Amino acid sequence: MSADFSTPQLPPLGILEPLGDEDRDILSGYGEFRPVQPGQHLIEEGMAQTGLFYIISGKLHATAMRGGHKVLLGSVQSGETVGEINLLDPSAASASVTAVDFSQVWFIDSKSLEAYINEYPRPAAWLLIGVGKTIARRLRSVNEKIASFYGG
Repeated sequence: MSADFSTPQLPPLGILEPLGDEDRDILSGYGEFRPVQPGQHLIEEGMAQTGLFYIISGKLHATAMRGGHKVLLGSVQSGETVGEINLLDPSAASASVTAVDFSQVWFIDSKSLEAYINEYPRPAAWLLIGVGKTIARRLRSVNEKIASFYGG
């Protein structure tokens, strides 16, 4: 895959699936497209994190340090997001996210999202529903892991 963006666009995948082409084009102007090289950290555990990354292409790993060991929490790829909790409640990142392959991402910070919500409330509502569904899905997954750990 190329290390540059030819024509950056937000694809209709994941949280952006309900948005039309025009809505995605407008939304893209509120954030920025970023290339991420293999091995490059997108998010670093413990560092301030204030926005959402939408994965356009590539593959990234989410990891956390626990007991002095790096633990793989999961992989993210096209159409998925990371940082959605800190988009709504900015804080230090609970995990690191590192590119496995060359990746293309789009980033929006909380202030830019607020501006988008004020200007385009209807498509923003669909975007926030998608973010909420992502958070709910991840919470369910964590609950299942905890239950299975305790024999449930």
